[in-house]
Amino acid sequence: MFMKSIFIWTKRIFMIVIVMLALITTYETLSGIKASTMLEEFFSRMDETREVPMVLKKLKTSDDSRKKHEQVNGHLRLEDKNWSQYPTKTVVATGYTAGIESTGKNEGHPLYGITFSGVRVKRDLYSTIAADLSVFPIGTILFIPEYGYGVVADKGSAIKGDRLDLYYDTVEEVYDEWGKKEVGVYIVSMGDGTLTEEHLVMLNETEDLQSFRPQYNKTLRE
Repeated sequence: MFMKSIFIWTKRIFMIVIVMLALITTYETLSGIKASTMLEEFFSRMDETREVPMVLKKLKTSDDSRKKHEQVNGHLRLEDKNWSQYPTKTVVATGYTAGIESTGKNEGHPLYGITFSGVRVKRDLYSTIAADLSVFPIGTILFIPEYGYGVVADKGSAIKGDRLDLYYDTVEEVYDEWGKKEVGVYIVSMGDGTLTEEHLVMLNETEDLQSFRPQYNKTLRE
């Protein structure tokens, strides 16, 4: 019985092979295309199908590179930098202007816009800020998230202890962009009690920071 089953299946397989060979011969005769060529094209298309995900992956990588390039050219935020190497301190920070509402001086005053250190107020990559000088001496550089680098250049009668006053060009900017916040600041370097215009200009001209300027410079943002 077993041998008979093997014989039957062998015969069926042999007949199938004969039929397939006959069909292939007929196809080649009618189309003029060799079956081997057809099979090569089939497997070639299979290879192309397998390559599609790789092409898509390459396109995504290219797109990611483009986005990274765009960020480096003005959209990357300084907050994305690794600040963990710097000591931190939690402070209450408010905003101030050079105007009479903050300093009691109007534009005609000879000391209008002049800080305690002698430098003129500035909102830039490195902005002038006021602090309790017993906590942060003149010249101390801090990084304040959502504000940027601040250089201690001024003091204020209400700025005592762990408090800061952050310079803005207008009252509207103070209210729209800051107000009053408790924030953890990073101490980049402690000052020695001095600050000059030349030093402030040098800081703001640091070459590798220029792509971040639009984040903090109102004129360039507009």
